[in-house]
Amino acid sequence: MELLLHSIKLDWPVLLPILVCSILVAGVVMNRALFYKENKRDVVLFIPKIQRELAKNNLQAAERVAQDCGGVIGEVTEEAVRIFSEQRKGFSRSFDIAAALATRKLESHLTILGTIGGVAPFLGLFGTVVRILYTFQDLATQGNQSAAVAMGIGSALIATAFGLGVAIVAVIFYNSFQSIVKHYEDDFNLIKLLFLSFVDSEDETKKATSASM
Repeated sequence: MELLLHSIKLDWPVLLPILVCSILVAGVVMNRALFYKENKRDVVLFIPKIQRELAKNNLQAAERVAQDCGGVIGEVTEEAVRIFSEQRKGFSRSFDIAAALATRKLESHLTILGTIGGVAPFLGLFGTVVRILYTFQDLATQGNQSAAVAMGIGSALIATAFGLGVAIVAVIFYNSFQSIVKHYEDDFNLIKLLFLSFVDSEDETKKATSASM
């Protein structure tokens, strides 16, 4: 504890950027965790409901199901119903645009975690180098003092440990949140395939009708 207080007292200018990074990490983690929790939906239960309404060609009921679902999944599905009712031939491209916009919303602020995960160790290393340089300067002016040297080197390593700690937390949550985003993208693909199955079946019916005529 004494070593930590000594490090904070002497090296606060170089520790301050790492502290700012840690605050940013905490803020982004809480923001994204809350956002993902609010938008979590069980697609396994949701898709059969949409499928039943599409099979009946009841688009209004399908839209209500999407609205009742809510969240990002509900928004994307609601947009899919609109596209399906207005432009079925260009459904795939239009849906991809809607899904990409939703993915951007899901990925918001994640670059902060990725950047801090890469930068924080170097900020800690910079603080360590600065403190070691000051330690050598004190050693040159005050003579050989083992206790002072040990204290200086120990204080220098605090910055590296702090930077590594912040980076590790940032990388862990960045990878975890990216996995969640990937799961949402898989859900979007399932919804897309569901609607495309009805688009294809309709095209096949039209071809069969025109061939019989």
